[in-house]
Amino acid sequence: MNALAAVMQLLVAVAFVSIPVVRHRFGPAAKAAAVAELRRQGVRPEVLEENKLRFDAGGHETAAPVTVAAVMTLTAALNFAGPDIAQLLTWIFSSLVILMNAVIVHSNLTAVKSVEAAFRRKGDPELARIEVAPFLKAAEDAFPGWVRWQAYLRNTTVFAGSAVALIAASLV
Repeated sequence: MNALAAVMQLLVAVAFVSIPVVRHRFGPAAKAAAVAELRRQGVRPEVLEENKLRFDAGGHETAAPVTVAAVMTLTAALNFAGPDIAQLLTWIFSSLVILMNAVIVHSNLTAVKSVEAAFRRKGDPELARIEVAPFLKAAEDAFPGWVRWQAYLRNTTVFAGSAVALIAASLV
């Protein structure tokens, strides 16, 4: 059962690494589309840089998923090696990954409200003028259509793979 948990954890790691890979590849197009939408709205595009708003794979958009992938890879290696600590680490990290991914999915589903609230908190009058829904839609539409399906597959892999790893750890 340790091997099954390990394989699931490696799948979860790959799923998390796919996030910055896609953003690195298509983030510049998303930014260009967002900039065009800001211009359409009469908002200076520089407001993105001034407020550190990014669509690429920089900063936490890479650090967080790569860290999760590294932790899951390490836990998978321990599961393959078979030490007793692997079961405990599987319980801890697979549970955390399920919770983190639930937060990510919730954030994606409530993106417009979340971004509007974040813009209000910044207190920047120019950010407050942005019509967030078309701004985010423009950026989203710049990604190829298959990216939406890749996100569904990624989330399914993360939730199911983590759940199977937990079950496998229970049966050891």
